[in-house]
Amino acid sequence: MIRAVDLAMTWVITFLRRRDVQKYLRLHKVDDVFNWLAKEIRTVRGKVNLGALLNAFDRGIDVLEGLAVKVKYVPVIGSKARACLEDVRKVRLAANSYLGKVLQPIVDVLDKIALRLDREALEHMPGIVNVNNIHYRGALPEASAVTLMRKTDPLPTWLSKGKNAEFPALEHGDYKSFVEDKVTEGWPPLSKQNVESFANLVEAEIKGPTRLYRILSPNSRAMSDCWVTEDVFKRLQAEADPRAAWRRHLAVWPDWNVNGQFVVFDVKPGESLKVWRGKASTQFKENLPDRHLEGGWEQIVFNVGRKDTRNDTMRYYTLNGGRATRLQNAISQDAYNKLSKEEQRRYIGIRESINHPNISGPFDTSWGYSDFGGAGLGERIGLPMLPGQTTKLIN
Repeated sequence: MIRAVDLAMTWVITFLRRRDVQKYLRLHKVDDVFNWLAKEIRTVRGKVNLGALLNAFDRGIDVLEGLAVKVKYVPVIGSKARACLEDVRKVRLAANSYLGKVLQPIVDVLDKIALRLDREALEHMPGIVNVNNIHYRGALPEASAVTLMRKTDPLPTWLSKGKNAEFPALEHGDYKSFVEDKVTEGWPPLSKQNVESFANLVEAEIKGPTRLYRILSPNSRAMSDCWVTEDVFKRLQAEADPRAAWRRHLAVWPDWNVNGQFVVFDVKPGESLKVWRGKASTQFKENLPDRHLEGGWEQIVFNVGRKDTRNDTMRYYTLNGGRATRLQNAISQDAYNKLSKEEQRRYIGIRESINHPNISGPFDTSWGYSDFGGAGLGERIGLPMLPGQTTKLIN
């Protein structure tokens, strides 16, 4: 089935290039045609389900019942109408058992078509193919970030003044038992920082096919805690300044995440993913008491263990310094973990490979790789050519 859908894409693209089709797409302002097609396919798929069809069947039976009542006393026709109605009711009872089995292959085909269109859309996203050309300066140290947030005038649009929390953070102690109980049922564990990053918190199970997005930088793990839905990601991209909206409404400090890249997690048909979801809480820093990040947009948190083979492989490099800053003398995660905190400060972590089979990327956000125009950091870093820094698509 997958091969058949792949082969059909050539004809889909040929059809989309037709002049009358292009005219229709312009008329309806469709500029991301593959995502638009995938959305339309999923709309159809949503209607091809047992409940919707049985409801339609029941409405048809109601109409037949009304007609049978009207001809009830008409000779011959009345008895035939009642007999027809009874036959339809028998078919309706049988439909409970058999219609679902008949529909499943159709649903599977529609799911695979939508996913194949998603993949085609991903292939047209700005992929990262030459990491040596990325203007990356590394992660901004917290002290430098705080200084810049205090002194920058005018204030960055993502940073708010004052001490009032629009979306107060949850108390970890109030949710500790609740989270621990849910972990025994298969939900991922949450750290104190995870819990306090939410203004409200619910457990949820996401059914595939569904797509999640994560903003990251070259030194971030692709498989890590914080994600957003496709709707939130599109909402970000529709903003005049997507990076500022991301920092402001998802409450991400510049020393937490540099950004510049994103990855996509596909929950595939038939799969489900247990996650935590809720509004991002307002974020404060102890050493920046009169500034805050607003929060308020929905975030999703899930994770896998650091020793899980689906987690990213990281490498840690020392900075050589000088005009042409270079990364060198790479060590593994295990070797890095054995270093003292003081020794670790001499290293910068870089994502060597993305290992989770559901993750595609990284892709370029087109937001840039630094805040404050690169202030607080040295020369740009020439990244090593690693699999985790160049774009790949999952099958």
